Amino acid sequence: MSSSDHNIAPATSYDHVALSLSEIRQGIADAAVKAGREPSDVTLVAVSKFHPASAVEAAIAAGQRVFGENRVQEALGKFSDLKPLYPDLKLHLIGALQTNKAVDAVRIADVIESLDRVSLSDALARAADKVGRMPQLLIEVNTGDEGQKAGVPREEAESFIRASRARFGECVKGVMCIPPAGEDPTPHFRFLRSLADMTGLPLCSMGMSSDYPQAIAEGADLVRVGTAIFGSRPQLP
Repeated sequence: MSSSDHNIAPATSYDHVALSLSEIRQGIADAAVKAGREPSDVTLVAVSKFHPASAVEAAIAAGQRVFGENRVQEALGKFSDLKPLYPDLKLHLIGALQTNKAVDAVRIADVIESLDRVSLSDALARAADKVGRMPQLLIEVNTGDEGQKAGVPREEAESFIRASRARFGECVKGVMCIPPAGEDPTPHFRFLRSLADMTGLPLCSMGMSSDYPQAIAEGADLVRVGTAIFGSRPQLP
């Protein structure tokens, strides 16, 4: 058992995943068409955090290939074996990333969605030199300027994006946000989209299970959906 297995509760069945994925894909398509967009322009990131490898395997069997994880060790425990079996599998790290996890993050991830500070930029640069690769990077923006939440403050976001692009070049692909709980997310989505457009970044990662249609209406390119696919987080023993 890997160390990450201790953080994942067992589940009896993920037979519902294929149907849930179908429903979410239809919801994405409907939201895109309503917004005058092509459904194929929106990528679904299936967030499998805290769910076991069997949940990921059920989603893979249903055709899903892009997944999101919060914790590096959990991602290693589930995806180190799966990625060689499915060469088109893509893993996004979407949680706050500690600098001491940078090497493992660079090794396992295809996209890191949580670059938000200079110390992490430094750690990722060192890790990329060591590992010999750099994942795509998204800048996480704290659109609500919440003190307890990760992400670059709104007022510092543009300058941090420009500095990150100067340092990492084309590896910096976009921006990500998690709007404050209990608020209308639309203004936050609009701010993030305008920030991406202003800084010339192509990708916006925004929208989750409860609000992905609004995010798509405001220009989301990536939506991160977990609960609506896999169900509520398992209770840890």
